[in-house]
Amino acid sequence: MIDPRVKSLCEEVGLEAIEGTAYPRLGQTRAVNTIKALIDNFGEEHTRLVLMTLAETENNKALVDRECLWMASDMVMKFKEEIERDASFWLETWDLMPLGYLQSVSHELRGLVKQRDALAGLVYRELRKRYGQLEMET
Repeated sequence: MIDPRVKSLCEEVGLEAIEGTAYPRLGQTRAVNTIKALIDNFGEEHTRLVLMTLAETENNKALVDRECLWMASDMVMKFKEEIERDASFWLETWDLMPLGYLQSVSHELRGLVKQRDALAGLVYRELRKRYGQLEMET
């Protein structure tokens, strides 16, 4: 059974929480245990922002899986001050990011490094470029 807090947060951001045995379609996630862990460890507000980051940005709905959720949680913690200053810029940045491609690239490192860490490094670089470290654009 899916934790009601998980179901509620998912519904709030337009995601459907499904059982882990089902194959997720666009707008669905079966990473319900990960979402529950995020709620238990960091609270509902943090988890809501993580879900919004992935679900409410145009190009990222299909990527709401365990590694992507943990990576987005890491980035929300790292960029907390920037998000508080301008949440719309944060979501706009994720709209522009080729997250599916970055996740695909991170899979090339499977077996060598943890997927969460590989994806986090790629996404962190993209976020740093948008948040003012222009020397990283080359």
